[in-house]
Amino acid sequence: MTALKREILTILTDDARISTKQISAMLSVTEETVQLAVAEMEADGLLVKYTAIVNSEKLNDPLVEALIEVKVSPKKKEGFDGIAKQIASFPEVKSVYLMSGAYDLAVFIEDRTLQQVSRFVSERISTFDGVLSTATHFILKKYKIEGALTEKDDADYRLSVQA
Repeated sequence: MTALKREILTILTDDARISTKQISAMLSVTEETVQLAVAEMEADGLLVKYTAIVNSEKLNDPLVEALIEVKVSPKKKEGFDGIAKQIASFPEVKSVYLMSGAYDLAVFIEDRTLQQVSRFVSERISTFDGVLSTATHFILKKYKIEGALTEKDDADYRLSVQA
């Protein structure tokens, strides 16, 4: 990856709404150069999606979010990929990661109620051939999402020092 593409990614990661014109001014290159680099990264699958980070606690009807640890027995010729892709295909599933440690997959899901999340785990994930066990952890509060603090704290907690 070129240094220019790396710089563009850094800028877009911080604010995906920034225009190619603004990026070109920041990096002292033409807007066309930025557009071409972004198009190449999109075509290569490096840039997957532009999205907004939402603090769901501020919604009138917040969703229930959970992390599901999934222990699986990998299938021949597919390894973990086959079952991970099956799980990822459900609309409730927001992210799926292959992990090291005590479990194999970390699955993040969202649904309307605790019961719907529980039903999703018991009726969908746990029924897949190769799933050995699951552990569900409900997300109670988010302090930081994708590098962004969920609450702005304007309070000054420094102690006053007077001579």
